[in-house]
Amino acid sequence: MTTEAADRAATTYPSSLRRTSLTAFGSLAFVALGVWLLIDHATLKGVLAGAAAVLFFGLCACVAIGRLLRRRPELVLTGEGLTHVMLGSIRWTEIAEVTVREIRVRSTSQRVIELVLNDPDAYLARAPRTARIAGKANLRFGYSPATISATTLPVDLDEVVAAMRRHHPELRIRR
Repeated sequence: MTTEAADRAATTYPSSLRRTSLTAFGSLAFVALGVWLLIDHATLKGVLAGAAAVLFFGLCACVAIGRLLRRRPELVLTGEGLTHVMLGSIRWTEIAEVTVREIRVRSTSQRVIELVLNDPDAYLARAPRTARIAGKANLRFGYSPATISATTLPVDLDEVVAAMRRHHPELRIRR
């Protein structure tokens, strides 16, 4: 690592207030739909769908509202590594390469920064609980356990990747 990169001021990205608010409101709407399914539908399918909606989207709403209230930075890049609100801290030396991937699920897609780690198991052993659960699921689907979603950042992912390169010029980036 160069001294210039180590001395560079941190690059901080706050959560996107607009996107996080939309996530919170959308999740609350699906919670309301789930409650309606629970109350108004006496079929087993309706009750199961309602319960699943309330649980899943209730959790999503709690996370989004928590982010709105705390207003912690979403991502901080330094000469030593990065700190992400959900992933925790990861040093540049732990990252083999960075890729920008488009993950398709049915008719929709989402762009993410995938941090390909040298030792995913070592990261998962110390990762925050939520990141550990999501990371294990990502591994089962063939992805890295550490991904940064475009949804929560206020800037384009290409800008974030460029900032990563500024902080760690030796970082391998695959497009």
